Amino acid sequence: MRPAVLWGVVLAVAAALALVLGLGGPSGARAASHREAPLISMDPESDITDFFMFRSYEPGNADKVVLIMDVIPGEEPSSGPNYWNFDPSVLYSFNVDNNRDGVTDNRIDFRFQTEIRGVPRDLKLPLSYVGSLNGIPPITSLDGPGSEGLGLRQRYSVTLVGADKKEGQVLGEGLIAVPSRVGPRTMPSYDTLAAQGVHDLGGGIKVFAGQREDPFYIDLGGAFDTLNLRRFPPIETAAEDAQDNVNPFGVDMLSGFNVHEMAIEMPMSVLTGNTGTTKLGAYASTSRPQITVLGKEGEKKGEGVSVQVQRLANPLVNELIIGTVDKDLWNALEPEDEARFLDYYLNPRLALALMLDTGVPAATSNRQDLVDLLLKYQPSDTRRSELLRLDLTVPPTSLAAQRRMTILASPADPAGWPNGRRPKDDVTDIALRVVGGPNYVTARASDGVNTDDATLPDHFPFLASPHDGRDRVHNNP
Repeated sequence: MRPAVLWGVVLAVAAALALVLGLGGPSGARAASHREAPLISMDPESDITDFFMFRSYEPGNADKVVLIMDVIPGEEPSSGPNYWNFDPSVLYSFNVDNNRDGVTDNRIDFRFQTEIRGVPRDLKLPLSYVGSLNGIPPITSLDGPGSEGLGLRQRYSVTLVGADKKEGQVLGEGLIAVPSRVGPRTMPSYDTLAAQGVHDLGGGIKVFAGQREDPFYIDLGGAFDTLNLRRFPPIETAAEDAQDNVNPFGVDMLSGFNVHEMAIEMPMSVLTGNTGTTKLGAYASTSRPQITVLGKEGEKKGEGVSVQVQRLANPLVNELIIGTVDKDLWNALEPEDEARFLDYYLNPRLALALMLDTGVPAATSNRQDLVDLLLKYQPSDTRRSELLRLDLTVPPTSLAAQRRMTILASPADPAGWPNGRRPKDDVTDIALRVVGGPNYVTARASDGVNTDDATLPDHFPFLASPHDGRDRVHNNP
C-alpha cells in the first residue's frame, strides 16, 4: 500500500477517535505508569501505576462515574513480614476539571493513618498479621471479633475539596482499608474480608482502599529492552488481534503481582455540579510534605506544605513521550503547564524509536494530532492541559461486551480509552499503533499481550482479588 493511502487510513482511525471525544481533528495516542521517572522509582508508595476513569458498567449504575488510582508497582505477594501499605505521609488525590479550562475544579483527597493493635502487639510477635495460631482466630473481619490477628491496620478519610481550595467536605472518615493478602491460614476467605472494605458513604457514593491484583498487562521486559519484543516484526494477525483473551506471543511481565487501589464511585452530578458539562477531564496525583532544613543543628521547619511528586492522566505519557531529562520536572508540574513540553508531542520519540528498530516508516514529526487529542478538549482550544477526558454522553459497555482495542476494534467500542479508561483497555497496543503512524495501525503492531492474568469483576471496585502471598508461584515463560 502506498504511503499516501496508509496515511489516509491512520487519519480515518484518528478521526474516529476524535469523534468519540467530540474533537474535529485527527487523534493521537497515550499509553500506563510503572516506575516511569527517576525520582518516583525510589518512592513506590507515591508511585501511581495506573489511573482509570469511566462510567460505571455495573448493572444499574450507569449514572455513576468511577475513579481508580493504583499505587506501589510490582508488589510481590509474599513480601512479609511487613506487607505493603499506603503511606500516611502521602496525600493521594483525584483532580477533576468540569468546565474545560484544564484547571482542577474538584479534588478528592485520600489520607491514611496506621495503627499497631491486637494480639500480635500484645504478644510482641514479629508478624503484622496472624491467624489460626494457639487460639488466635483467623482474620475474617476488619473490626471486632475475627480481627484479633490484624496487628497492623490502616484507616483513612475521604474529602471533597472545591476550586476555592478551602477545607472541603469530609465524605467519610475512620474507614478501614483492606490489608494485603497473606495466605489461606491467616485469611481463609479473603474475598469476604475485602467485601467489608467497600464503604457506602451515602448519596450514591462508595469508596474502597486496599490491595488488588495489578490489572495492567504488558511485556514490560521486552518493551524496555530497546523494543526487544518476542516477534519480529511485532505484529499480530487479524485473527490474533480479534482475540481479547489470549496472548499471541508476548509475556505479561506483571502477571502474579499486586498493587494498592483507591477507588471512588459517585453520581456524575456530584462532579459536574451546576456547569451543565457533558465532559470531564481528570488526573491522579500524589503529594508529600515539603521539609525545609535550617540551621547548623539541622532542625526541620515548614513541614505543612504538600508538594506534588507524581501525576498521571493518560497512561504511559511520562514513560513513552516525555524525555528522561524532563520526567521528574513533568511529575512536579500541573497539567495546565503542559505547553512547556510541547516538543515531545509534536515530535514523538517513541515513533522514532519504532522506525529505527523495525525499519518501517513512522510519523515522527509535526504531530499536531497528538497535541489536539492529548492536551485539548477540541482542536480550536488555546489552552493545553494533559488530562484524561471522559464524554458523559457515551453509554458504558458491559464488561462482557468490552473490546480491549476500544474504538480501533471491530465492532468498535466507544466507551473505552481514549474516552476515559477502563481496566480492560489495551493501552499499550493502541499507543504503539497510533503514535507509530499509519504503517503501525494497518500492520497491527503489538507487544503480543492481549489480556491480564486475572478475571476482572463487573462491579465495584472493578479490580480482581490480589494474588495470595503463600500460594502464588511465579513461572518463567
